[in-house]
Amino acid sequence: MAQTEKELQIILVDDESTDDSLAIANRYKTQDKRVEVYTQSHAGQSAARNEGLRHAKGEFVAFVDADDTIEPDWCEQHLAAIEGVDYVQSGYERNTKRQSPHNPYQFTSPCMRLYRREAIKALRFQEGMIYEDVLWSVDLWLSGATCRLIGNTGYHYTVNPHSTTSSPHPEAQKKVLNELRKRLNTAPWSKKYIVLYTIIRLKFHFWKS
Repeated sequence: MAQTEKELQIILVDDESTDDSLAIANRYKTQDKRVEVYTQSHAGQSAARNEGLRHAKGEFVAFVDADDTIEPDWCEQHLAAIEGVDYVQSGYERNTKRQSPHNPYQFTSPCMRLYRREAIKALRFQEGMIYEDVLWSVDLWLSGATCRLIGNTGYHYTVNPHSTTSSPHPEAQKKVLNELRKRLNTAPWSKKYIVLYTIIRLKFHFWKS
């Protein structure tokens, strides 16, 4: 609501929250006509993002997780950089540490990006699983979408000890790696390195955790 870019559609999806989140969202809705509130029955983050995409009407789309924040000029800065490409990839700040992207495949989160909605209209998040954002990003890269990297680190990533990925999930890890291997087998030779790079980095991440 505080963005310097005022022409926004702000979509909030409540996933059957058990605190005051829905009441807060509805209060914002009454304060700002740009805010839209939708509810779902504890279907998970993937379903929430898909629900948001179903209601999106603008030319561009960005995702912001519920416990994260963005600088007031985040949308304005990304809109200024997206001309001629399908999406803009930027960086983030986490625990006062700032990280900018060095290559288009560095971050698997769908956040920290601004997309042309036309470029992602065929993509959907796989519901009912953890680490679904990894698969969505790989599908984005395999689609041939063009990208521009920028040094903006105005996305503030909040470390949440209660998030779904804050503790190991061996079965979920196995499932996402199996899904990635399927994509590796079907990807054209010119793009197999993208999937292989993601598998290696993900295995290292799981090993560290």
